[in-house]
Amino acid sequence: MSDAVAETKPPASTTDAPELLSWDSKARRVVVLYVPLLCFVIILLFPFYWMTMTAFKPNAELYNLRDHNPFWISSPTLDHIYHLLFNTAYPKWLWTTMMVAVASTFLSLLASTLAAYAIQRLRFRGSQYVGLGIYLAYLVPPSILFIPLATIVFQLGLFDTPFALILVYPTFLIPFCTWLLIGYFKSIPYELEECALIDGATRLQILRQITLPLAVPGLISAGIFSFTLSWNEFIYALAFIQSSENKTVAVAILTELVTGDVYQWGALMAGALLGSLPVAIFYSFFVDYYVSSLTGAVKE
Repeated sequence: MSDAVAETKPPASTTDAPELLSWDSKARRVVVLYVPLLCFVIILLFPFYWMTMTAFKPNAELYNLRDHNPFWISSPTLDHIYHLLFNTAYPKWLWTTMMVAVASTFLSLLASTLAAYAIQRLRFRGSQYVGLGIYLAYLVPPSILFIPLATIVFQLGLFDTPFALILVYPTFLIPFCTWLLIGYFKSIPYELEECALIDGATRLQILRQITLPLAVPGLISAGIFSFTLSWNEFIYALAFIQSSENKTVAVAILTELVTGDVYQWGALMAGALLGSLPVAIFYSFFVDYYVSSLTGAVKE
């Protein structure tokens, strides 16, 4: 009887093991990759979501959490944005921040490009130590530097003007951009420049017509870094600018929209939201170049 039962028992399917392995790999992938990635995205984007919700919430919902959902808007309003644009000097603050960020980025890229090319390509004695020294200058805390820089700004008569920030910001932008561009210029084949030197080209022509077109991703990466850091800088903007109309967005929304212990949360979040849009737009245009500068450069 047992032999008959054993004979009638169906054989095990040969596809069970691959299906189990496939299921195990999918479950492991979900646990190891997608769950941490989802948690990271939620944690990263939640402050922006909260900022957006607060910017469009009326004060009745903003200060009454018992009767209203804090994570959702029942009656969206533009009162905070209207107050920010028409009852404060926010457009002036935004224009000043844009001018300072663009000017500082341009000056920093110009100086760091020349410095990085000279250190990497001219190959003079001690060039490696010069590059290391420039990078070490970036590690000096701004809280130490702004005291001697304040003396220079006062002596030049630039205090309480945007030109003070345009002069000061390159002091911490140029070291990092130079170090970044040194690494990128190193990845560009030197044989291209040797051929141009044989043909009679000057160093300036080589830099302008060969090296810079190939180094566009690196330049954009350094430009993104400089623009973002200039846009969000706080210590120097707070120390060197006193008048309300000359302040940058990062300082103005904190000092002008807070009166005593009263925080205008709607206007504060609206100012932070509008102030972050130019940086986000800037990133969206050049994100491909930024990624390519991190993944590699010209191949021989």
